[in-house]
Amino acid sequence: MTFTKSLIAISITAVLCVACSNETAQMTKANNQLPVESVTQLDSTAAASQAANELFDTIFMEGVNRNPVMQTYLGIKTDYDKWQDLSEENSAKELAFAKEALLRIQVIDVDKVDKQTKLSYKLLSQKLEQQIEDYQWRHHNYPVNQMFGVHSRVPALLINQHSITDVKQAHDYIARVKNSKVLLEQLIEQLSIRAEKGIIAPKFVFGHVIRDSKNLIVGAPFDDGADSTLYADFNKKIATLDISDTEKQALTAELTSALTTEFKAGYQALVSYLIQLEKKADNTDGAWKFPQGDKFYNNALSRTTTTDLTADEIHQIGLDEVKRIHDEMRLIMTKVGFKGNLNEFFEFMRHDPQFYYAGDDAGRQRYLTEATDLINTMKGELDQLFITKPKADLKVKKVEAFREKSAGKAFYQQPAPDGSRPGIYYANLYDMAAMPTYQMEALAYHEGIPGHHMQIALKQELEGIPKFRKFGGYTAYSEGWGLYSEMIPKEIGFYQDPYSDFGRLAMELWRACRLVVDTGIHNKKWTRAQGLEYYVSNTPNAESDAVKMVERHVVMPSQATAYKIGMLKIVQLRAKAKQALGNKFDIREFHDVVLTNGAVPLNVLEDMVNDYIAKNR
Repeated sequence: MTFTKSLIAISITAVLCVACSNETAQMTKANNQLPVESVTQLDSTAAASQAANELFDTIFMEGVNRNPVMQTYLGIKTDYDKWQDLSEENSAKELAFAKEALLRIQVIDVDKVDKQTKLSYKLLSQKLEQQIEDYQWRHHNYPVNQMFGVHSRVPALLINQHSITDVKQAHDYIARVKNSKVLLEQLIEQLSIRAEKGIIAPKFVFGHVIRDSKNLIVGAPFDDGADSTLYADFNKKIATLDISDTEKQALTAELTSALTTEFKAGYQALVSYLIQLEKKADNTDGAWKFPQGDKFYNNALSRTTTTDLTADEIHQIGLDEVKRIHDEMRLIMTKVGFKGNLNEFFEFMRHDPQFYYAGDDAGRQRYLTEATDLINTMKGELDQLFITKPKADLKVKKVEAFREKSAGKAFYQQPAPDGSRPGIYYANLYDMAAMPTYQMEALAYHEGIPGHHMQIALKQELEGIPKFRKFGGYTAYSEGWGLYSEMIPKEIGFYQDPYSDFGRLAMELWRACRLVVDTGIHNKKWTRAQGLEYYVSNTPNAESDAVKMVERHVVMPSQATAYKIGMLKIVQLRAKAKQALGNKFDIREFHDVVLTNGAVPLNVLEDMVNDYIAKNR
């Protein structure tokens, strides 16, 4: 699962890239071998394409320059002391920027640009049109919840993205700590606007958010406890600076003041507001309760899956996939000699101690070490599956203590574009009973290699495509690839242990159940209890997994449908290409088609595969 896009409300008006220099160079070389009229045409196409991409790049950088958080994620330190603007006024400005950007790109003559630039134009036009159309739904969400939100973004960004390599960056860190008070005041205003519209998170959300917010203002320098999260992080970072101890002490004193005044006041105000708002909350879970909730949810499904599938169709696909995977699991159950029915096998997998490491430091370290070994082994086999591979490295880390209670079981964080930070596969080891060893293999492949790291790191490194394509995305594409990546290692000899293969199926089953439960909650008015019962009855996962998943469905309508819908499309397109090309089909070339154009909607991916088939038939 990738959370970077969820964590930042990035305006799509942040768009594009550098000129297609490689492509232009290739055209220049070809010019010497073509008739004059062809040379003129190539020059004209190259020039028009370069101009279009420069416009895309300008629009993208304008968007980045308006968003300090996005800058930090991209390794840009221009507004390193600031946060993004959450005000209604700024939302209206972003809408105006989107409308203006759409008008600016509409002057491009798409008949005069190359194929890649045509695709960029199509994707950007669609993104801007959808941003404008979706302005009406800007309040149909929960700005703070147990999965993500402004309250957790503040410490997460400071700890994981805000590096300190000089004194100025230390002062920027302190300024961000101070400025968090204004950010949280804007957050409270946004929560108030939603409350007036009847958009209030269910009661269960408040305990998570209040607890996580309170956790940030305990410990030194707030009280006599161990160092607080940010206090410890800051002091660790400035310890490496080449400055005197006196200067370091002065910086720590500045941070102490910022934490105990503005930062503490901001989080206390947020907690107080949430305690009052909780009194207005109920236990209604589905998006159908929002104003025009059905219309909103259908739109959300369309955006998430990049298809026109209805809620009923997605629900049925989920039911069908659950049945198919159950049948495959029964074969493994027979292979390992288990006597009993599938639910009894689930119970065995859920509780037998052979599948779980100890919930202590040694057990957690063992998990991290073995997950790292799995990824390193897969790195050595990538030539069987891929032509193009990312340059960025990948590291495995456990989720930090301040957010491990509410974070998902695993997720991926993209590397810094400048190479200063590797991609990270985060494993949540807070509850080791929710991290069975039989799922370790599939989880590492999904979040790491050949999953999100192959797809996202490679996308950032592509040349000749605009930045909005490098840094934007489509959930069905990226999560579809992640789930597909759990399957393809089996085709080259991995999952030799039948229990690990069961784990692969269990992960796929989990995603199939998501189709059923997401549409159940948001379209069919299921309760959280009904969703929980469906997961517990149909999967081997720990009940704690099911609780977190159902609660995720509630606060992120449609998001969880992306995985299985995306995977099914990739598998379908691969089968189509294999049937059409026969012996000419090369899995590495197919993966190049899927990955080397960056993230695209599923209908565009289908067009690209059709082109690949036509060229190689």
